[in-house]
Amino acid sequence: MPVVRPSEAVVHEMHGVRFVSYAAPSTGSRELCAWRGEIPAGTRAPAHTVNREEIFHLLDGELLITLDGTAHRVTAGDTVIVPPGATLAVENPTAEPAVSWVTTSRGLEATLADGTRVVPPWAG
Repeated sequence: MPVVRPSEAVVHEMHGVRFVSYAAPSTGSRELCAWRGEIPAGTRAPAHTVNREEIFHLLDGELLITLDGTAHRVTAGDTVIVPPGATLAVENPTAEPAVSWVTTSRGLEATLADGTRVVPPWAG
C-alpha cells in the first residue's frame, strides 16, 4: 500500500516509549522502516547497540542522546546519524514530551547491555 494513513499506523510500546510505525514490511515497504517515537518527559531508555544505520530526526522537544559514550543535547530540527554497530541511549530529561521520526533499513536488531537481543516489530 503506497499510502499509510495515521489511523492505519501500528502502535507499539517499549521502555516507556510509544512507537507509531508507518513504513515496514507489514505496510508494503521492502527495504526501509520508518516510525514516529513519542518519548514522555523523564524517560530514560536503556542503551542498546544497533546492527543497522538509523536516521533519528527530532520533530519536537529536546533529548539527550548518547552515542558511543558521547552525550549530545538534541533539539527540534536536529538529526542524529547512528551508524551500524553504535551504542545509543535516548533520554528525555525535560518536563515536556519529545517526538522523533526514525528511519532505518529492514532487519534492525538492538542488543542491550546485558546481551538481550531485541527485534523491534516496527522495524522487522
